[in-house]
Amino acid sequence: MNITHASFVTLPVSDQDRALRFYRDLLGFEVTADLDLPQGRWLQVAPKGAQTVFTLSGPGMGDFVAGSARGIMFVTTDVDADCARLAEAGVAVEGPGGFPWGRMASFADPDGNGLMLLTEAHQ
Repeated sequence: MNITHASFVTLPVSDQDRALRFYRDLLGFEVTADLDLPQGRWLQVAPKGAQTVFTLSGPGMGDFVAGSARGIMFVTTDVDADCARLAEAGVAVEGPGGFPWGRMASFADPDGNGLMLLTEAHQ
């Protein structure tokens, strides 16, 4: 096997414009693709410099259920500050809490896709 990385992760959403505002404007992701295709809009976002991008898959772009993604982990340099920013924006955040591997919190996007933030412990 010669796999080097994941190309994209699908995040099923019901409203791509609302999801774009969340991921771009609140989380600070960059738009890496925004194309109108015959079957629908192909919209991808990613943290700056990331190899893996996130496809905000709306209606018509596959047999996905909005809000069904779980366990997407974003690494951050400051989980506490990011949690405070999310809370100020009205996002319900659980945590952060301390674990042997770092400080972690969970939250959801507007469709209910389960997301997590992690500041890794320094070894």
